[in-house]
Amino acid sequence: MRIKNLLHFTENHRYCVYREFGLGHLDERMLSLVYQPLTGAFAISLYRLLCEQVDARRVGYSAVEQQRSLFLTLGLEPGERGRKQLMEQASLLEAVGLLQTSRVYFPEHDDYIYEYELQPPLSPGEFFRTQHLTLLLRDKVGKFAVLSLREQFFAPQPEEWEHPSVQRENISQPFYDIFELNTHVIDYELEQALTEVSAQPRARQPKVSEEDLINYADIIRYFPRGSRNRPYVEKLRFQPEQMNILSYIAYKYKLDIQDICRMLDEDGVFMASGELAEEEIQRRANLQFRQGKKRTEERQIYEAKVVSLRKQQEAEHQAAEAPATKAEDESDTPVEHAVEMEFFLDVPRQFTGKCDTSQYNMMLRNQPYTRVLEMFYPGSVPNSIHDIFEHIDINYKLPEQVMNVLIHYLLAVKMSQPGERLSSKFVDWIVTNMLNQQVTTYEKAVRYVREQQKLDQQLNDPAQGRAAAGAGGKRGNRTYNRNVRPKPEIPIVENSKGKASGISEDELAEVMRLAEQLQSGKQGS
Repeated sequence: MRIKNLLHFTENHRYCVYREFGLGHLDERMLSLVYQPLTGAFAISLYRLLCEQVDARRVGYSAVEQQRSLFLTLGLEPGERGRKQLMEQASLLEAVGLLQTSRVYFPEHDDYIYEYELQPPLSPGEFFRTQHLTLLLRDKVGKFAVLSLREQFFAPQPEEWEHPSVQRENISQPFYDIFELNTHVIDYELEQALTEVSAQPRARQPKVSEEDLINYADIIRYFPRGSRNRPYVEKLRFQPEQMNILSYIAYKYKLDIQDICRMLDEDGVFMASGELAEEEIQRRANLQFRQGKKRTEERQIYEAKVVSLRKQQEAEHQAAEAPATKAEDESDTPVEHAVEMEFFLDVPRQFTGKCDTSQYNMMLRNQPYTRVLEMFYPGSVPNSIHDIFEHIDINYKLPEQVMNVLIHYLLAVKMSQPGERLSSKFVDWIVTNMLNQQVTTYEKAVRYVREQQKLDQQLNDPAQGRAAAGAGGKRGNRTYNRNVRPKPEIPIVENSKGKASGISEDELAEVMRLAEQLQSGKQGS
């Protein structure tokens, strides 16, 4: 339950409960033996209390009442402390999938009403197939208790059935072999009434605005008549929840009516029962969205190349016809921005003697990224490197000065280290991180690069890495360090290359003499 201000969640606010299932004996056992160790007894009591708000013989909504009744029934004091406790218990139920809380705003009264939508407990098979819930139960009660609970909920099959020679045959009768429907008469009033009744229960999928809803008439108009999925598509007319799923998928992945019809005409999008295979449609829509995005990026790159070539040709043509005057040249010259000394970057080794620190930083601040790349590659910029930064410039819209600082970090700092390689995935990861941190100016880019260099030094320097790990363990893992025995510190052999030897000349001569004696002894033998 995400509520920042406790004044927005008080005992005076009204609430209602929505439930479309009933608790059976197996559900009660799951709540007592499985869910209660996860959330605690108080949260399960709140869940049962909310279930009782709706009549046990019906499903739907409860009456709208004040939350004061919840506080009094649960024994919570109506105040800040009781609100926090109720929010914590509701959050536990939400985390394990038993509750969904919504806040409905009514502009006419300028008031909120909280809606508690209850979810049924998972069956034993579904629960133990859910990895994160099983691992959480293991952390709460232990591995052997989880195995014991699983055995309590599953009854074994007869021993005779486990023999490999046993064969199973499905002899069930289908619906239309037993019953016959009168399809010659169409009762439009009954269909309309059933449609209105079926629209009352809450839709579990996210809601889409009315402008983005897909109309059934548009789908059936473009859908092919001879398709194998035509009967399933025609049933969507009386399934508003399925239509809402399609509308949400189309809105999420930016699909039009033709894309939806093409997807519904494929095999595997409908289950045997005639319902939509939501996961399969999501997968195919995501694949189509990614392919469309890739084609759009490639088209934008090609269009940008064409535009740049046309501008270059027009500029050369204008320069040939009418040379620009000195005043026009001064007006067209871009303004150079100065760089403060605190944001100076070090000059790379390959530029030592060619430019000083001020000139190098002025170049990074004012030159386009193509010119900066040409300085790092005197011959010609490799196509792979040029494609990487062209993709960043066109698709991510990163400013020129930020791209130049990124080039300095990648080519002058990272590539100077042994074993480092420049890949498009690594560059995309850095650019994504910069965009998330709102790095849009030269100064912010310099700060970002300096922080990355500090992190790289800590990773490369073992002494700093151990100091950072020790500081992190003292601060954030106090409980963990009490229970786990610390590892012994292993001495690290230091690199003695370049250091002065501690052996004197006399000792060295004695060692050489002994070595000669040993060598002569071996030859004599």
